[in-house]
Amino acid sequence: MTNEDELNIKEFRKKIFLTAYSYTGGLAYLASAFSVAEVLYTLYIKDILKYKPSDPLWGDRDRLIMSKGHASLAIYTILAIVGYFAKDELFTFCQPGSRFGGEPNMLLIPGVEASTNSLSHRLSFGTGIALANKMDGKGSRVYVILGDGECQEGTVWEAVMSAAKHQLDNLTVILDDNKIQKMGFVRDIMGIDSWETRWASFGWHVIKTSRHDIGAIENAFKSPGEQNKPRLIIADTIKGKGVSIMENNPDWHFRMPNKKELKVVIQELGITEEELEQCRKHTYSVRMNWQKKIIMCYLSLPTAEPVMMSYSKGIFRISFSILEYRKNT
Repeated sequence: MTNEDELNIKEFRKKIFLTAYSYTGGLAYLASAFSVAEVLYTLYIKDILKYKPSDPLWGDRDRLIMSKGHASLAIYTILAIVGYFAKDELFTFCQPGSRFGGEPNMLLIPGVEASTNSLSHRLSFGTGIALANKMDGKGSRVYVILGDGECQEGTVWEAVMSAAKHQLDNLTVILDDNKIQKMGFVRDIMGIDSWETRWASFGWHVIKTSRHDIGAIENAFKSPGEQNKPRLIIADTIKGKGVSIMENNPDWHFRMPNKKELKVVIQELGITEEELEQCRKHTYSVRMNWQKKIIMCYLSLPTAEPVMMSYSKGIFRISFSILEYRKNT
């Protein structure tokens, strides 16, 4: 990995965190987004994917499907970096009216190829696209990023068998093998330590990459596959990579740092106070705009009922009486 790549990856993780920090609900899938950062960086920056931010629906594009959609912070951030939308729009993450929700929506966000929520179904989606492309004689490829915990679900293996049966050598799955899922370590929950033999037994060409090594990941993508075989790249990753208190810690599956932990995140990701303040200002602006919309909406109602609107577990509250407002105006 070059020094430039190291700096870019650190900046990538910083942007992921600041996007999550803009949402004050107190919860985010940071660790899952951090573990897949090098994979996304390699796909989009190292000329692996064919894509056009100026033409998101370009017919000859490659498709990148983030099956582990809870890592949406990572896909949102890389799409902003390569120019699908303005970076400042990331500060609306999970705010009222934002198109950037906890899970990606392909109908709202350019560059997102599949809406997600329930895990395991997007490999079937990608398999169908790869099959259609092959039948149509297209040279474009389909890439699907799976989580290792996700591979415990049966729908994944239905798609694995189908892709091998239809000889989809235009399909590449990247397995984010960070070894942790929601409730603990994968090996403790399902007793799985290795994926190579399982996928190979279904007729897939399997490659394993070194931990978070962009050069190794790039070589894996560019290496020739086996004819008529779909390809699996096992990315040996660390969940929470880049922040020491998050790394290999199941407690960080879905949370944000407290005040003490925030100091560690700021130091290790190189976040400045100015960047945090900019994030707060954007968040405040978004909320004030929506406060105005909510007030005007309720003032337009024919009845004058008292209203209480609450956001972010009570951190931000609007409380007013339309009746009193009307009496005094």
